[in-house]
Amino acid sequence: MAEPIDALQLKEAKRQEFLFKMYDQMFADIDRHILVVWQSVGLLLGGAAIFALVEKQIITLDIACAIFVVLAGWSVSHSIEAGYWYNRNLVIIANIERQFLRSTDLKEIHHYFGKHRSKNKLLKQLWLQIILSILVTAIFLAFHFLTRVRPGFSAPIAAFDFERTFPYIALIVVVALLIWQKSLRNKDYAEFLQGSPGLPVASDDVKSGVGQGNPGS
Repeated sequence: MAEPIDALQLKEAKRQEFLFKMYDQMFADIDRHILVVWQSVGLLLGGAAIFALVEKQIITLDIACAIFVVLAGWSVSHSIEAGYWYNRNLVIIANIERQFLRSTDLKEIHHYFGKHRSKNKLLKQLWLQIILSILVTAIFLAFHFLTRVRPGFSAPIAAFDFERTFPYIALIVVVALLIWQKSLRNKDYAEFLQGSPGLPVASDDVKSGVGQGNPGS
């Protein structure tokens, strides 16, 4: 039995309302990603503040470098966390879209709701945050090594200063924690994707791209 005309019109009105809200949400998403640059600025300002304390001889260079390694790790950790929640929310959004959009909309509107991102891969923008943290940390550690560690190679073992190892101990701990966090979030994403796959969509004739987390994303 065919649906009444009023019911069909109501469905179409709801569909249009959904598409308008989705359109607005895309712009809101862009704004949020632009604001992420402040995380990089905060990291650099934090480094400047720490080394200002070194110049005033409030803390030593060893402790300052160790603190900066922790700050850089904090920045990377936030990028990993942001990447997971972005991917998780993207699955939810795609599942909601599948409740309203048709298979023909894969080509008429966008094809990203056809397939979920296969892996918990980070956005390039978040990778830029991580690369900045790594590069700045490498520069600070290189400076510390040349000024504090290398001169000690020619000194007797009795002159060994354990405090010089602080930045490298911090580096080992931070890297281990970040690897653990990324592994945990990858597992969380895989479990979420398996538990909430959404309605099946006939998208075999649509070539998936970087939006689905394929190579190059």
